[in-house]
Amino acid sequence: MNIVVCVKYVPDAQSDRTFNDSDKTTDRESVDGLLSELDEYAVEEALKLVEAGEGEVTVVTVGPDQAADAVKKALQMGADKAVHISDEAIHGSDAPATSLVLAEAIKKIGSPDLVLCGLASTDGTMSVVPAMLAERLGLPQVTQASELSVEGDAVKIRRDGDVASETIEASLPCLVSVTDQINEPRYPSFKGIMAAKKKPVETWTLADLGVDAGQVGLDNSWTKVLEFTKRPPREQGEIVKDEGDGGSKLAEFLASRKFI
Repeated sequence: MNIVVCVKYVPDAQSDRTFNDSDKTTDRESVDGLLSELDEYAVEEALKLVEAGEGEVTVVTVGPDQAADAVKKALQMGADKAVHISDEAIHGSDAPATSLVLAEAIKKIGSPDLVLCGLASTDGTMSVVPAMLAERLGLPQVTQASELSVEGDAVKIRRDGDVASETIEASLPCLVSVTDQINEPRYPSFKGIMAAKKKPVETWTLADLGVDAGQVGLDNSWTKVLEFTKRPPREQGEIVKDEGDGGSKLAEFLASRKFI
C-alpha cells in the first residue's frame, strides 16, 4: 500500500507566536517551529498500516525552507521519502490555495492508495484542507477517524461523537483525516534518525507542479488579517473572603462574566 501523508511545519506552541508587522501573516522565521503535533498521528497511522503489510509512506509539506524540519521528523519516525514544496510565491496562501498545491503535488507523486491528514494544523486549526484536498483529487473522504483499518480495497474508520460512535466505510483510494485518539506517535530512535539522513527528499517549486503563481499567495487569498494586537498580560486574581456570603459572591462573579 502506498500512502501519502500531508504534514505542516508550525510555530512551536511554547514560543512567543505572533504575526509579521509587514503583511499580517504568521511569523514563521523568528520563532522555533516543528512538525504539527496533530500530523504526527497521521504519520504514525501510515507507518502502522505499511508495517502490517507492505508499501511505502511519502510525506509532503508546503512551506518555507524551515519546513524541511517537519519532513525530517517524519522521516526519522520511519517514513520512506518526502516532498517539500517551497516557493516564495506561496507565502500568505490560504486554505484553498494550500489544497491546490498539495493536490498537484500528490498527482505528481503518483496515485496513492491512501492520503492521510491530521485533524487540523495547530496554528490555523481550520480543519478544512482535508475536505478541499479530497475534492480536488476526486477522492472520497472520511474524517475524524479515531480508529482505522484497511481490508482489501476498502477502508473502515470509527468516528467518536459526543453521543455516539459511527463506523464509516469507503472504497480505496480515498482520503482520511485522523484525530489524536487514534494512536500514540512513536519517538524517533537513534537508528531512525541516522537512517533519515539517507532518505530521498525532493524540493519542488510551483513551476514543477504546473501551478500559476497567480492562483496562490497573499494577494490571491480569500481572507486577510487586517490588524492584530498582543494578548494583554494576565491580571492578578481577586481574593474573596468568605464571611458567610462566599456562595453569593461567587454567584455574582460568575453572573457578571455571563458564565451563568
